[in-house]
Amino acid sequence: MPTPLSRIPARALVTALLGAAFCAQAVAALRPHIPLLVAATVASLAVEGMLYRWHRGMLSVFAKSHADITVRHVLRDLLLVVALLRLGEQHRETLYTPLVAGLLAFYALHCAIQAVSVLVRRTRTLPVVTRNIDASALRLSPAPPALLRRPGDRLPAFGLPATAGLLTTAATDDPRCAALGIALSLGLALLGLYDLLVRLLPSRRPAGEREALAWLDAWLAAYRPTVGLYFSGGAASAYQANMWLEPLAQLEGRPLIVLRERFMVQKIGPTDVPILCLPKVSTLMRLEQSTLQALIHPSNSGKTSQVLRIPTLKHTFVNHGESDKLSSCNPYAKAYDEVWVAGPAARERYALAEVGVEDKDVVEIGRPQLDAVQPYAGPPTGARGGAADGHRTTVLYAPTWEGWDGNPGNTSVIEAGENVVRALLADPGVRVLYKPHPLTGSVDPRAGAADLRIRELIRAANRERAGEQPRETAELERCARELDRLTTTTVRASADQVERMLLQSAPEPGRAEAVARATAAWEEAYWASLPEGEHQVVTDVRPTLYACFNQADLLISDVSSVISDFLASGKPYAVANTSGLAEDVFRKTFPTVRAATVLTPDAAGMPELLDAVRHPEKDELVEARAELKRHLLGPDEPTSQVRFNEAVQALCSAAREHQVRMAERLAAELPAEIPDQRRSVTPQQPAHPA
Repeated sequence: MPTPLSRIPARALVTALLGAAFCAQAVAALRPHIPLLVAATVASLAVEGMLYRWHRGMLSVFAKSHADITVRHVLRDLLLVVALLRLGEQHRETLYTPLVAGLLAFYALHCAIQAVSVLVRRTRTLPVVTRNIDASALRLSPAPPALLRRPGDRLPAFGLPATAGLLTTAATDDPRCAALGIALSLGLALLGLYDLLVRLLPSRRPAGEREALAWLDAWLAAYRPTVGLYFSGGAASAYQANMWLEPLAQLEGRPLIVLRERFMVQKIGPTDVPILCLPKVSTLMRLEQSTLQALIHPSNSGKTSQVLRIPTLKHTFVNHGESDKLSSCNPYAKAYDEVWVAGPAARERYALAEVGVEDKDVVEIGRPQLDAVQPYAGPPTGARGGAADGHRTTVLYAPTWEGWDGNPGNTSVIEAGENVVRALLADPGVRVLYKPHPLTGSVDPRAGAADLRIRELIRAANRERAGEQPRETAELERCARELDRLTTTTVRASADQVERMLLQSAPEPGRAEAVARATAAWEEAYWASLPEGEHQVVTDVRPTLYACFNQADLLISDVSSVISDFLASGKPYAVANTSGLAEDVFRKTFPTVRAATVLTPDAAGMPELLDAVRHPEKDELVEARAELKRHLLGPDEPTSQVRFNEAVQALCSAAREHQVRMAERLAAELPAEIPDQRRSVTPQQPAHPA
């Protein structure tokens, strides 16, 4: 992302101040001039503090310019030593030689700490990262203090006594001040070095790579996983995996989550399912010798091809949502054994796209995540009625983002977002829930700017509304504390992966059920706490999109998986057409729109749309929505979770049959004179065929 222009003057000012402080300190040391020396040194230390407090991004810029914290700190102390040597009588070198030697020893210790900290970090970088698994056998331990691991934090803290002592000596001409300061710095450095060296002892450091891999094999053999969720991606893409956590946890068998990026372990949402992160391909291949039979893929990534090389596994692509966009029928899908879709519409989409996915490999499972979406229960009533009786109609505006290609038809935020929200706010009987896509503005800055303007429109509307009751938060706060207690682990900000593995061990029995109850209680308390009619901008993890579905009487969105999911409720929905296509062409191009009210970018027709929501007899799309729901999501019975589980069991059965065939084929090909090898091949763990 480009640096905001508003930050450039501030960063330039900080750089100029730091440079001026060093120049003034050099002049004061060479003259010498004590008041200027003191002022310049204090100013440079103050600017360092500003860098670490408000402009940490500048630290990397200085480092790339060969002016990192070590260079700056050495220069500052060197100038103080020069000033001491030039002050007072001549031939003062003998007096200050021990002090200079002590200062040099401190910097030597600093370099030693840095070297040893690198060794400690390497010993604490395991080939596998876990969560929800008891990995105490790997000799996990808390991480070293941040001061010992980060030179940018360590040197200012450990070196400050020496710098202060030198400066005080320059001002008072008392060498004892410098001696005391340098002694304190040396003492801190020695303690830090000792702490790190102790962590390198065989009994104190975590298991080595060979031992950790042996533990992994033993855990896989003990847990005997049957089906896994495989995910790889960037930090912002974690939601793609998180939406499958609950359906995965409800499967028969022993589920597992397999990740590839270390940071992703903490991005996965609350779950009791064991999580394994296997960054290296060689470690990933150990899954071949496990009981794992099938992997579910919610997204494609560059690292997907690596796991597809394991011949004992069956792979299926479930995607992280379905829509009429081209991304919902990616040609990469033909690399999987099966492609699981919600309903007939996706099957037809793959056939029409001609991307190489054969119809026999497409399995309809519905959308298990949508089983919790409440069905249509009639028009808004009570506190969600129309404007005439003083009640509210809740409208959820959930636009998608601009997409990697930046196609103007992807998102309505830029061209139609403000018009849609203004039209909704103009109706006093409407409550707006605005939930933008997390990636809004990541490709096109105009989308980010429009998103901010929409939020301000909603805040302004809330300020203008009179008579609203204050938010009742006591029950909500209680529920939030209980939910946080169940779903979060208190971890130090400076904790590393090994410490997190220690703290995020196997969950207590029954935690999943307790989390479900706490989540339901939190959602009920959240909606109850809101003042009647107050518009909301929903950007946090809670409440979820599906919780917003249950509150909404009407959805306004774009061509995306949001409208496909909302159809599970059977409620009215509208789609903003910013593609430039005529309405009839728009409906024909995107089948998910055929049961929707199509809005133009100027949001004309909003009053008629709201009137149809409040008066079902005017809603002409009821039957079309019901038919489209069956077409997109499949039948209501059996439930999507049941169909999902049946598909998993069938795929696992196919994997076992494949393993048996491969084992029999390999046994037949082995020479008769090596029966021991032939007996070692089992259906559960077949050898890799030649």
